[in-house]
Amino acid sequence: MLNKAAIHLFGLLVAISIFSGNIFACACCAEPGTRLNYTTKTDSFIRDLVKEFKLADKADLFMTEAGFDTITGIDPIAKEDETAQGTLDFSSAGSFSGNVWKLTLRSPKGLAAIYSIPVPLRYSEFKVDIHDQDGRPNGPWLYKEIRFEGALTSATGFAKAGAVRGTKYTLVFQGRGAGCNEVEDFTHWRLDIDGPKAGYAFFGKLSSGRKEEAQAAMLDTVQ
Repeated sequence: MLNKAAIHLFGLLVAISIFSGNIFACACCAEPGTRLNYTTKTDSFIRDLVKEFKLADKADLFMTEAGFDTITGIDPIAKEDETAQGTLDFSSAGSFSGNVWKLTLRSPKGLAAIYSIPVPLRYSEFKVDIHDQDGRPNGPWLYKEIRFEGALTSATGFAKAGAVRGTKYTLVFQGRGAGCNEVEDFTHWRLDIDGPKAGYAFFGKLSSGRKEEAQAAMLDTVQ
């Protein structure tokens, strides 16, 4: 039989194990009302995280009811749109070397553009509790953005004419998750191009992110 000292030690170890488990389980928990919006150095952690993001094979051109009246810098696409039946569905592919993104977009008729997007020295991060799961165990499921902004290095094909000196890009990765960032949290991307001769945006999904049904399920389960 175990003596009293051994029983006490065993109970203490069990208690520590349970308590430690709760600490580790909630290391990434967010507090209700969380809102973070900051800019910081683009370090190796964020580079490695983003390097794991994979673009889905389709993308869309952001367009309002005004159509191409408010879009500049991609005239060849505007001409294709005049003969298109319905919306223009672009194919997309991307790669990330750690310093530069290469983003390729191709229209239904085969018009292509390759964007070279340099990683800036600093990036912005935004996380907020949007209050759609009150009382959720382990804290709210946050809406997240990782944002990169800088000068566009180059763009070819249908985007070349608009990629003049002074053209800026904003690349945003969007998602939902706990307080810590995981590759699976980020499910969508958006690229805004703005400059003297360009003003438009593309958006799409990340195949490396959680599927929509899994993302929805996570909103209602304990992390």
